[in-house]
Amino acid sequence: MARKSDLRQQREGTVINHVSKLQEVKLSYVIDLVIGRLSNEFPGIRLQHKRQWYLKDIVRDLKSAYPDVDFTCYHDTSSMRPDGGIIMLQRRDEILCPILISEKKNQGTNDLREIEGKPRQAKGNAIERLGKNVIGFRTALSRESIFPFVCFGDGCDFAEDSSIIDRVVTIAMFGSLNKTYLHVQGDKFNRGSFYFKVKQWTAGEMFPIAYKIAESSVYYYFSKYGRHNFFRE
Repeated sequence: MARKSDLRQQREGTVINHVSKLQEVKLSYVIDLVIGRLSNEFPGIRLQHKRQWYLKDIVRDLKSAYPDVDFTCYHDTSSMRPDGGIIMLQRRDEILCPILISEKKNQGTNDLREIEGKPRQAKGNAIERLGKNVIGFRTALSRESIFPFVCFGDGCDFAEDSSIIDRVVTIAMFGSLNKTYLHVQGDKFNRGSFYFKVKQWTAGEMFPIAYKIAESSVYYYFSKYGRHNFFRE
């Protein structure tokens, strides 16, 4: 496995982010565990794991839910692709209900640059991209009273003395980090859950957080639409 210093050099010289690829594999493993446990806990439910969510489909659903509001997108192929994809719970009428949207972000090489005597680099690229996706997912889930989104972030840019932390807090609608916010608060704050630290997240750390969000989301949809509407006949 490449060392962190090697990965940093590869990132600087190419468009391939090897760190992110390795971490996406770890998150994919967690998602597989979540799906497997949900299937065991709720035998008979139908789950789909989608890698992307097309904007045209989001706009179609928003127009149906809010007929007096204008919504648009310009390209049928445009989509949002969260690192861990979207786990959907399927109703009998084929409507899909998101129960877990997951992202994994790593950011920061300034710790290595300081050791090498190099100047510090600007921070924030991964977080700025994250903010765009969160806006889209929040809007897509605006008709629900939950926002089953979680992001696991790690790297030296997320140290407590880093200004990047407040960028994350802003995306989280000024909610606390390292805390699960599934249900909408105060009728308008659909924050989502943002878990950030310097040390890399392990699959064992991510799994219970991700599973609890997905499981609680299942119970939310059972309560709202009726449990019987989610099981095979």
